Amino acid sequence: MTTAGPARARRRPALLLDHIVAAAVALLDAQGVEGLTMRGLAQRLDVTATALYWHVRTKDDVLDLAVDRIFGDVPVPEVSDDWRADVRLLVLGWREAMLRHPWAPGLIGRPTLGPNVLTRTEFLQSALARGGCRGRALAVATRMVANYVIGASLTEATWRRTADPRARAAARDLVTRNPDAYPTLDASSHLDDARWDDGLLFAAGLDGILRAATGAGTPE
Repeated sequence: MTTAGPARARRRPALLLDHIVAAAVALLDAQGVEGLTMRGLAQRLDVTATALYWHVRTKDDVLDLAVDRIFGDVPVPEVSDDWRADVRLLVLGWREAMLRHPWAPGLIGRPTLGPNVLTRTEFLQSALARGGCRGRALAVATRMVANYVIGASLTEATWRRTADPRARAAARDLVTRNPDAYPTLDASSHLDDARWDDGLLFAAGLDGILRAATGAGTPE
């Protein structure tokens, strides 16, 4: 009669880059950029830091991969005969993705060249080119659209995460109590969330940018 040998140690599944990026996005969603550390990421994956460094060298590498993953959530529309509608669909999806991940807008300016970023930038520029933008005008229009969605998303995400509704209400009350000092702000219902929906204001602003896009500059 033979005796059983020692039980085999539980084997961890192979660490894949996709697992690392998914864990990083989850950690960023929970704790923000400041809460992401290589040690914390390794612990979340139940691996050693050494195992993690086989796949990514630095925290910056992880952030670049996480940003590209978020861009992968942005639907790429089917090309239609209406270039403005195509850009609108792309950018509205871009905004929604960033608001689902409030840390993302602040990282978009990083010099990333991930495939998801490039695919969507290609779609944006090709749509603007179909609208008549060339040369410098295309560069200007691209920057106008990108800066608009990044800035608007960053502002809205920051407000949702940190702002005290009582402070906003107090600011609105200050305007309404002093209409002589702030006549335009009072008349436009500035800071009145009940009147102006952020999504509607964003879409209207985007439409204005796209109407101006073909006049963004003389092609060079």
